[in-house]
Amino acid sequence: MKPVELFKLPIKNEMELFEKKFKDAMLSKVPLLNRITYYIVRRKGKQMRPMFVFLVAKMVSDGGFDERTYRGASVVELIHTATLVHDDVVDDSNRRRGFFSVNALWKNKIAVLVGDFLLSKGLLLSIDNEDFDLLKLISIAVREMSEGELLQIEKARKLDITEDIYFDIIRQKTATLIAACCGIGAASVGAKNDVVQQMRKFGEYIGIAFQIKDDLFDYTDDKIGKPTGIDIKEQKMTLPLIYTLNNCSKKEKSWLINSIKKHNKDKKRVKEVIKFVKENGGIEYTVSKMNDYRQRALNILETYPASPYKKSLLQMIDYVVERKI
Repeated sequence: MKPVELFKLPIKNEMELFEKKFKDAMLSKVPLLNRITYYIVRRKGKQMRPMFVFLVAKMVSDGGFDERTYRGASVVELIHTATLVHDDVVDDSNRRRGFFSVNALWKNKIAVLVGDFLLSKGLLLSIDNEDFDLLKLISIAVREMSEGELLQIEKARKLDITEDIYFDIIRQKTATLIAACCGIGAASVGAKNDVVQQMRKFGEYIGIAFQIKDDLFDYTDDKIGKPTGIDIKEQKMTLPLIYTLNNCSKKEKSWLINSIKKHNKDKKRVKEVIKFVKENGGIEYTVSKMNDYRQRALNILETYPASPYKKSLLQMIDYVVERKI
């Protein structure tokens, strides 16, 4: 059984019903929109985010559940899908999960409008049902994701990202949405605010570990669907590189920055940069940081009694740091 199917076992029925509710939430009176959203739904990913919503909801309420949990999961997935559609336009990307992206098939203008439609659908789903607490959690995530993207663009121009700024960027860009999933899961079943905030932290730690793992893929020889060195070619300052820049001689630092700024398309030079980072402790340091955030997430779960939902969440944490793609 694939790992994702394993995590899903305790919430299998909820996930099946969620898929139907999510499709209904995307419906429109415009045939073109329905064609595009049907295309999106058929090419869905692993659906980890709704799984976080359901598993956290059930763990903090001893297996309890509420119709609000379905709405919370739908809101998260609608907003997440909207950001992916917009990201593909911003990045001028023609592929998403191995398929043509919306902007590749229907052009940028339509893709932007589809993203706006999905965003408004998510907001209205919360407003129409007066789920204002859930709406606040997802709205914070959207704001932080936008700020994180812009902060990264600003800093990438000068390549002056410190470790603190790096963590600010990945917390906002990646971790904040998983934090929202876990917070929404707890809030949807009426958990107290301290539990909601604790679950937000739990999701944030997993999200940070997830992004650090993604950064490590840039230095692996495994066939993962993402070419080795792609972050360097795109001048992205990731943790292995930041650590190495801060722990090498002035001459080596100058060579590294020059390589990233002016020779990032030179395959031979990129391989030399990867080799240098590996030989100077960049990978070991990054792995230790990833494991630190993994442990922080585990420490939060320790405060909850054993349950099938907690077990799945533990398995998801392991998957995040051990996955091959």
